[in-house]
Amino acid sequence: MKFCSECGGSISQIVPEGDDRLRHVCQQCGFIHYQNPKVVAGCIPEWEGQILLCRRAIEPRHGYWTLPAGYMENGETTTTCAARETLEEACAQVEIGPLFSFFSIPHISQIYLIYRGKLLKEEYAPGYESLEVGLFDAKDIPWDELAFPAISKTLELYWQDRADHRTRVYSGDILRRDGKPGDPRFRISAQDISNAD
Repeated sequence: MKFCSECGGSISQIVPEGDDRLRHVCQQCGFIHYQNPKVVAGCIPEWEGQILLCRRAIEPRHGYWTLPAGYMENGETTTTCAARETLEEACAQVEIGPLFSFFSIPHISQIYLIYRGKLLKEEYAPGYESLEVGLFDAKDIPWDELAFPAISKTLELYWQDRADHRTRVYSGDILRRDGKPGDPRFRISAQDISNAD
């Protein structure tokens, strides 16, 4: 950020009085431009025991598979976003159900909220952000071709719940490792918060 959106003045990174981190601050009017995490919302669209996945037609991770999900727009709820993204990416109408997983991803400043969803009818097609879409059983999911760690973990937990005949809600963090030999690229933790007090 170089210029203030309020007055056009020059921006500097300083720690404002009473704050504890660098912020983009206008040197002319003093406006503080806060930058906060982006919220990604999506769903697990279910149809007769299968789930709908989309193969990405855009970067990042072009050609890899994912659940329909994307950034929230101003003025919409997370459930509205999840339904909109499913319509945009898979041309499918979905009834959004309960929250399934919530992941914080601090190294890219994102929060993922994935809901359970029910396809209203077996009609879907690639949207402008998808190369193809399809319904998958657990055994047919392209596990090595999933786009993002949050999606991989969500699907792993989803199929685990299906096998256990349970419905849980998960929360966790996806943290980038420091790249030491032998370490996986990401450390993913999740906990069942279904019955948390």
